[in-house]
Amino acid sequence: MPIATINPATGETLRTFEALSDDEVQAKLAKAAAAFSSYRHTTIAQRETWLRAAADILDAEADAIAAVMTSEMGKTLASAKAEVAKCASGCRYYADNAARILADIPLADPTSVKADAAYTRWQPLGPVLAIMPWNFPLWQCFRFAAPALMAGNVGLLKHASNVPQSALIIEDVLRRAGFPDGVFQTLLIAAGGVEAVLKDPRVVAATLTGSEAAGRAVAAIAGGELKKVVLELGGSDPFVVLPSADLERAASVAVTARTQNNGQSCIAAKRFIVHRDVAHEFSELFVAKMQALRVGDPTAAGTDIGPLATEQTRADVEEFLLDARKHGANILCGGDRPEGPGWFFPPTVVSGITPEMRMHREEVFGPVASLYVVPDIEAAISLANDSPYGLGSNAWTEDADEQQRLIDELDAGQVFINGMTTSYPELPFGGVKASGYGRELSDLGLREFCNAKTVWIGKAAAPAAPATE
Repeated sequence: MPIATINPATGETLRTFEALSDDEVQAKLAKAAAAFSSYRHTTIAQRETWLRAAADILDAEADAIAAVMTSEMGKTLASAKAEVAKCASGCRYYADNAARILADIPLADPTSVKADAAYTRWQPLGPVLAIMPWNFPLWQCFRFAAPALMAGNVGLLKHASNVPQSALIIEDVLRRAGFPDGVFQTLLIAAGGVEAVLKDPRVVAATLTGSEAAGRAVAAIAGGELKKVVLELGGSDPFVVLPSADLERAASVAVTARTQNNGQSCIAAKRFIVHRDVAHEFSELFVAKMQALRVGDPTAAGTDIGPLATEQTRADVEEFLLDARKHGANILCGGDRPEGPGWFFPPTVVSGITPEMRMHREEVFGPVASLYVVPDIEAAISLANDSPYGLGSNAWTEDADEQQRLIDELDAGQVFINGMTTSYPELPFGGVKASGYGRELSDLGLREFCNAKTVWIGKAAAPAAPATE
């Protein structure tokens, strides 16, 4: 894939970029290593000042930054502006809380380990490579960059090739905020160049948000090099609706949960698992609300769904639906691309899903919902867990016992009861099974790329007895 901005609403190539040469990549790696040697000794207070300044720049330039994101990957302008605001909020969260999270953790009774003092100290690892996707071109990067830089690490960003301007904006914002030269750099390189960077001894760890295949490849390389890696991979999140749920609210949230970011989100609800007692009513509400969404120009006010980010993304969605139709699925709304330019696809609801269909097992990255009907909560939990993925999950019930069962038994990194799965700086974010490992955000995310160093200080020796005559 060329490194280029191609407008998904028109298919027009707006700007292209040359990939860095090998010498240029080596120069950036050398700069990162040199920057870390001094940056690691800056104070948390200094880093706080720079990160708050970055948040202020994001707020002041939100309209311009959002316009670039929309032109590169097609999200609506309103959602792009919200993403910029979320990045600013995330920066301020870590500026406010890093000192607390990174404070030494003393052992309550150091005498139990025969010490005068004993504690855990969190120290940075060094240059970290971030391999990031196009679907949230700012937030995915800032949720890595803010905690990593506050911990004293330095960042190297290999962004998706279709959002190069977004990648350069992130580096520019952090530089103008005051972070020292080399502390955060963008690497405009092709996917084939990642392995050499990851194997370079100056790079100590990596984080990837992307597909399962990309995660396996990066994990294999990092494992061979004995380097720490955090993986946030695909998801096929269940959305369970039980009889006591507020169906009107559940259906409204279901639409947002499936179509946020034009349906291109790892934690979007994708499999809607509904108890048979309320299946008809929920289905009617859900389909009507999906049909009411306005598909069109992502820069226009009132547009709910913009184009998919790439031509291949739309082709993949169509292949899933072709396979489902061939095996007898029912298309309750949508299902066919509209006429005209751009990579648009309408909100779609599919019922009659069977295990033979690809969309039963694989992640559909577009505004397509799979609707299932089950007889009871046991069947709902079993179907929800019948997936190679385990990123997020939604469940809707007012019954306290059912809530506790779902919390305990849904096999996912996150369980949201009566609300939409989303990410918050205050809470850990990540998955299980083929959705990856490690955690971003919260205290855990700040400490992921730290050395938890044990410090043990022995008791001072008793002074020697004075000499006697």
